[in-house]
Formats: sequence, C-alpha cells, structure tokens
Amino acid sequence: MEVNFNQPQRQSSIGILVMFVDSLQHFARAFLPIIFIWFIKSNGVSKLYVILGILAMIAIVGVVAYLKYLNFTFYIDEVNDEFIVNDGIINKTKTAIQLNKIQQVNIHQNLIQRLIGVYELNVDTAGSDKKEGNIKAISHSLALALKAKLLDNETKVASEIDTVEIEQQVELTTSHPFLKINLVSLFKVGITSNYVKSIGLILTFFFTIIENLHQIGKDDFIDEDKIESALSGYPVIYSFLIFVVVLFTIVFVINIFRTVVKYFNYAITKQKGSLLISYGLINTESTILKPEKVQIVTVSSNYFQRKLDVLEIKIKQAFSDEKKQKKSLIEVPGCNAFERDKILNLLFNELPEKGVMMRPNFRKLVFSIFLSIIVPLTGFFIIGLKVDATVFNYSHFAIFYTVFLLLIAIFGFRNYKLFVSNNHIIKQSGPWDIDNEIIEIKKIQAITTSQLFWHKNLNIGSITLHTAGGNLTFYLGKYDKIKEYVNLWLYEIETSDSNWM
Repeated sequence: MEVNFNQPQRQSSIGILVMFVDSLQHFARAFLPIIFIWFIKSNGVSKLYVILGILAMIAIVGVVAYLKYLNFTFYIDEVNDEFIVNDGIINKTKTAIQLNKIQQVNIHQNLIQRLIGVYELNVDTAGSDKKEGNIKAISHSLALALKAKLLDNETKVASEIDTVEIEQQVELTTSHPFLKINLVSLFKVGITSNYVKSIGLILTFFFTIIENLHQIGKDDFIDEDKIESALSGYPVIYSFLIFVVVLFTIVFVINIFRTVVKYFNYAITKQKGSLLISYGLINTESTILKPEKVQIVTVSSNYFQRKLDVLEIKIKQAFSDEKKQKKSLIEVPGCNAFERDKILNLLFNELPEKGVMMRPNFRKLVFSIFLSIIVPLTGFFIIGLKVDATVFNYSHFAIFYTVFLLLIAIFGFRNYKLFVSNNHIIKQSGPWDIDNEIIEIKKIQAITTSQLFWHKNLNIGSITLHTAGGNLTFYLGKYDKIKEYVNLWLYEIETSDSNWM
C-alpha cells in the first residue's frame, strides 16, 4: 500500500475517542476540585443539578472532539519542502514547518491509544517551545511512513513511500538492537538514583494532602495529639532514624517502580545513520536521534552505580527554552561502561578522551562553604539570640547540617574539573552523582569569559560555553590558560564547516 502525503488527510476515525478523552482530561483537571467540593456540600436536589451539569459538559466535550477531528488535516508540500498542519474549530490555524528545520520526530502511545490501536506523532523543531505538529491518532504503518518522510532531508526521494516495506525494515532492525537494557539494570538504576527528586515528591505530596484536608475541614483525619504522644516515648535520634529508614524504603520502591514502568524494554538500534530509541511499559515512546544534532552528552554515575557497573547517559539536543530542554532530553538508563563507549562512538564518531586537566582555585571551595554553611548558621544564631531562644533546642540538627554540607562542598570541589582535548571539552562535577558533560568544540555557538576585579591579581576567572543545547560553565580557573583556549576554540569554530542543525 502506497501513501501519498501530498494530499491533505485526516487522522484515524477512531481518533475521535482519543480527542474526547484528552479534552475530558483537561476539563477534569480544571474543574474537578470545584465540582467535588460543590457535590459534597450540596443537598439532594443540588446534587442532581451537578450531575446533569456534568453530563451536559461531557456531551459538549464530545461535540468539540468530533469537530477537532473534522478540521484537523496534515500533508507534505513538496514544492516548498514544508509539513503543513491545519487545525482549529472556530479560529482556524495553519502551521507550516520547514522539513530541514525538523529536529526530532517522536512516536508515542499512551494507555488509551494502546487500547484502541493508534499512535501519536510529534514533530519538534529547534525554534519553538512546543510540539509544532501533533497528530494524536494514526496507524502504526502510517506513523512510520510519515516519520521516515519527514526525516529524510539529506537524501530526498521523489517517489512515494511504501509503508509495508518501511514497517518490515523497522521490525528487522529493532529485532537486533545493539543496546537493550534488561530488568536487572533498570532495578540497579532504580535503587541507586533520584533520591532527592523522590524525597521532594513525597514531601510535596504529603504536605499537599494535609493542606487540602485542612481546607475542607477534615482535621480529624489526622490526630496530631496521638502522633505527638506516640513519638514522645522514643528519643529524638531514634525517631529520626526510624523516619529516615521509612522514607528511604518508600523512595526505593517509588524509584524502582517508576524506572521499570518508564524504561521497560529499552532498546537502541542503528537505522540509516541515526539511532532509533524505543521504550515504555504503559506509555510507549519511539524516537529517532541524529548524532550530528546532539549538543551535550552527560554521563552520570555514583559510588554504588560504579560498583554495580551501571551508569546513566543524558543527551541534549537544540532547544529554544527550558521547557523545550526537558521535553527533548533523551535518557539512557542502566548501561554499562562497554555500552557507554559504543553510544559515545556512535554520537561523536570517536571516543571522547579526557585531555589536559584544569582545576578551580581553592576559593571556589571557600565560597561554597560561605554560602551553604556560614550564611545559614549565622541566620540560625541570630534568630536564636534575638527572636526565639527555643530554636537552640534543635542544635543537634544544625550540627548534622554543618557536617553534611561540609562533606558535600569538599567532595564537590575535589570532583570539579575541566578536561580539554583536540575535539572535545569535558566538565566533571558533582559531590555524589558525578556528571561528565561532553561537548564538541565545533558545536560551540558563543564563548563568555568573566573576571571579577579582585581576581585580576590572582589570575583566576570563569568561562561559559554556549551551545544550542545549553551552557557549560567552569568557575575560577586560571584565567591566562582560559584565554589561550578561547582563542584556539574561536579559530576552530570559525574554520569549521560542520552542519549540525
């Protein structure tokens, strides 16, 4: 079966259900808390009106979903080399995307789409903070054919694409991926990473629940007196240790569950000079990564991960703002050192080496200690002496805080280095999770150097390397050496003819 993308076509007809669920989900997020409180506080007659109002809104959402389906079309304008998307119910919009500006094409499938057998296709470019072309419901074969057509910019083919052949080729290549992460590796990553993020989510969820219970007048759900009496029978340190053990147990369970669900069946396959990445248990993702468009590659590991021979890789492409950066970030969890080298070879056509090492001045450590320890402790003692002396009852926590932050500052300073080789720059940083950020010199867009006036006699300064995927900054290195490298890098950038966009 041949597909002609030159003519406008609609999504799969069953996609109306996807649009209905999507619209209903947005409606529920906006009004469900209000409806829930109204329903709880209303009497029998009012509850009937609430139910009728909800049914009416569901009917309206269904009509809107059907109109969205009718008015949504997409096609490829081969004369102007553009991907055209028409959308809108009352206000009609026409989005034209230059094919040579397409950064990434992702094929996504959430739970609803999996149940009804359709896929979602997203088109990203480097010049916008959102998905420019978002098709929510097309068949797998059509998605594969459209993806191949949109990404086939270097070798344009005038003939139409046979979707059956494309699907067979993809199935053949994906059946033999050069990297496939198993459940054991995902389990290792789950128990050795994302501690801070998980703890933050748990605490946020906990305090949000308490605040909502207070607002709806359900204070009796939590008996604070019983909690205080239960904890009063144990020493403070013992209670704190119990809290830490329970908290980290929950963190381990959450991390393992989240990692396995998100990255289940993770595989990377070489395909026409690009990398095909697919993963997901409930929501499946499939994306093609072009090595020439990679901006920054970060290889991360901590002590436990090194012992277990597992590490993480994060790949940044060009983006227009911070929201775009988070959405376009590609993560490779749970690979070993050998697989890491294979991925880096594919992305850079060589294995980046750590060349000449540059270390920061010891004043960076002093400044970190001043900001993270001295300033907070000064505030603590001022409050205790001038405002409320009872805060000194928590001095043992202040001691723990000081020792903990001091260790973080020392290890962070020891690991903070910049390595320069002929083609790559590697910045190493982190007190526990040690990150190695790798960029190619030819992909640097701009360079900023800075030096405070009291650092001139000390010959120390900072440098920031700007790329389309983010910035890399190194603080308080030898300034004369930094200026030598800047002159060399600027020359290499000016003489480079590489096309990475």
